[in-house]
Amino acid sequence: METNKGVSRRDLFQIAGSAAATAGLAAGQTDSAHAPAATAPPAPYRRKLFDEHQWRTVRVLCDLIIPAAQFQGGLAWLDQQSNQLSGKDFAGAAVAQQKQILDRIAWPDRAAAADHHGVRFFSRFRDLTVSGFFSSKMGVADLPYLGNRPVAQWKGCDPAVWAKIEERMKNGYQGLGGEVKPW
Repeated sequence: METNKGVSRRDLFQIAGSAAATAGLAAGQTDSAHAPAATAPPAPYRRKLFDEHQWRTVRVLCDLIIPAAQFQGGLAWLDQQSNQLSGKDFAGAAVAQQKQILDRIAWPDRAAAADHHGVRFFSRFRDLTVSGFFSSKMGVADLPYLGNRPVAQWKGCDPAVWAKIEERMKNGYQGLGGEVKPW
């Protein structure tokens, strides 16, 4: 058994993702109607850190933090809306129809009260998807982050950028909420 060196944030995202999938499979919650065509099964996940008891505890903890019912309810909501719109479930609908539904729930401030459940589901699902992606090797490679690099001499803010900041402040800064904030 490996020495416990601590668990990184990336490890936790991998654990959370695999635990949710494993929990669904263990409970027999598969939908053969939406299963992909015959492909080679993926290699089983192999733990690198936890013993059996710790792994079971992590799975229970993940299910308590992100209950499967939350996602199942959200996915059912998407299918219901899609069936009303196109007569097809969400995954089988045309891309334009999928986007039409997502446009209703992607911006919480613009969403209708009737779409409240879809908005909550989609916001959470989007946050987890983006967090997972940008915690992966591919996602980190997409970021322009260069790491901590020494700066030999700090020259301050670029004069052209500073001039724009001052101009906006003189005219009243319009914040994210649309309110004007005087300098």
